[in-house]
Amino acid sequence: MSERLTRPTSTRPAEDRRSARLRLAAILLIVVALVLLAGCTNEGGSASEIVVTGSTTILPIAEIAGERFHEQFPEYQVLVSGLGSSAGIESVAKGSSDIGTSSRDLKPEEDALNLRDTPIALDAIAVIVNPGNPVDGLTLKEVRAIFSGEITNWSQVGGEDRPIGLVNRDEASGTREAFSKIVMGDTRYDMGAAVLPGTGQVRSVVAEAPGAIGYISLGFVNDEVTPVAIDGVEPSVETVASGTYPVQRTLHFFTVGEPEGLAARFVAWVLSDEIQQTVVRDAGFLPIDAGSGS
Repeated sequence: MSERLTRPTSTRPAEDRRSARLRLAAILLIVVALVLLAGCTNEGGSASEIVVTGSTTILPIAEIAGERFHEQFPEYQVLVSGLGSSAGIESVAKGSSDIGTSSRDLKPEEDALNLRDTPIALDAIAVIVNPGNPVDGLTLKEVRAIFSGEITNWSQVGGEDRPIGLVNRDEASGTREAFSKIVMGDTRYDMGAAVLPGTGQVRSVVAEAPGAIGYISLGFVNDEVTPVAIDGVEPSVETVASGTYPVQRTLHFFTVGEPEGLAARFVAWVLSDEIQQTVVRDAGFLPIDAGSGS
């Protein structure tokens, strides 16, 4: 008679289910812990970091002021980037940054963004030419005619018989916006101009091309290029302070409403005498209270 082997009833499926539930519970606990940790990290980041985005012109001020702020208060970090004035205004309006920096005023369509304007410095826009160019002065009318394409040869303004090479900034640039407002008015730019995204690029191209002309912030002028006088007035700290140089502007910090918390502390830091009289001046700009008008 054959023996029947009886197998004990397996408890494996029940054990597997219990194990699966325990694993699921463990996973959920890990997920919850990660979410809570992320929340704490975000909160800590917002409390200990400040994001400053915008104008490439203001970048040297914001970067050095941020470094000194961190040296003075090591528990805080200032993250600075230069993406252009329009990008800075858009970023702060959307909440992606705490402070938007701009080298231009707000446009009419941006007035509804509820942005608080804190002027931080004064600047001049220098029209620059190659150092080999003998033209050292232009009238405001001539500058407008050059950038509109009406004047196309340097011989038309007392220079050599050489075609003028126009170097312009992109439409997101606060420098271009200010130049348009002050110099061009309703006159359109020549569409044949080279359009570059940054101040450094404009300076480099003008430095290399004998017939080129462009415009950059006074703080970025160096020996590679020559700034020309406009209506007989050279761009300088003194002529900006006196209000006699015709192409000058205000540099801005924008916040959503009144700056608060760490943003307010950093704005106050940039407006302090320590930063205004050293960082702002060393960058080639003027303290906001130095001018008789802009």
